[in-house]
Amino acid sequence: MKYDLYVITDEAIAGGLPHAEIARRAIAGGADVIQLRDKMCSCREFNRIGRTLREITRKAGTLFIVNDRLDVALACGADGVHLGQDDIRPGVARQIAPPGFIIGISVGTVEEAVRAEQEGADYLAISPVFSTASKNNAGPGRGLDVLREIRRNVSVPVIAIGGINQDNVRKVIAAGVDGIAVISVVVGSPDITAAARELKKLISDSRKKMRS
Repeated sequence: MKYDLYVITDEAIAGGLPHAEIARRAIAGGADVIQLRDKMCSCREFNRIGRTLREITRKAGTLFIVNDRLDVALACGADGVHLGQDDIRPGVARQIAPPGFIIGISVGTVEEAVRAEQEGADYLAISPVFSTASKNNAGPGRGLDVLREIRRNVSVPVIAIGGINQDNVRKVIAAGVDGIAVISVVVGSPDITAAARELKKLISDSRKKMRS
C-alpha cells in the first residue's frame, strides 16, 4: 500500500466545500489516500457521503478510509477504517472486517504503537507530530524524536499527522515515515489540487534525497 500523501476531508476547514469535491481536487493533486472525516453529520448522511467517495476513489485507484465508523466503512465498501485510542480495538475490528480490510490506529507513544501492531493494526498514525488547530483534542505535539522512536519499534507503516506543512515536511520524511496525513495545509488551501501537488513533490524529492 502507498501512503505517501494521505488527505483527510473536512468541510468546515474547506470553507463549506463538499467532501466529494475535496476528494476530487486532492486526488487530482496526487493524493494516495482519502480519509472521510465528519464529526457532525448523521449516520445516514455519513454513509451516503461515504458511498459517493467510494465511487470517486475507486475510479481514481485511490485508497479510501473512513474515520472512526467501522459500520459505515463496511457499509459503503471502503478500503479501511481509521480508529482512535477510544474506539473499538483493532483486534475486535479485525474479527468483523473482511479479508484485506485496512485498519489504521492513531497512537501517541511507543507503548500504544507496539500494542496496536500486536493487535493487528495495518498502519499507525502518530498524532500529532506538531501542535495543530485542525483537531481540538489532539493535544501537544509529540515531536520528531517520538516519531523516530516509534518507527524503530514497529514494522507496520507509520504515518505522521499534525501540523505538517511545506516548511517541515522534509524533516518528517527524513524521520523515516511511510507517509504524511494532512488536513489544513491542503483542504484549507484556496487551491486544493495545487497544495496537494506541491506536498506530493516535496515528499518525492525528500525520498530521493534520502536514497542519494
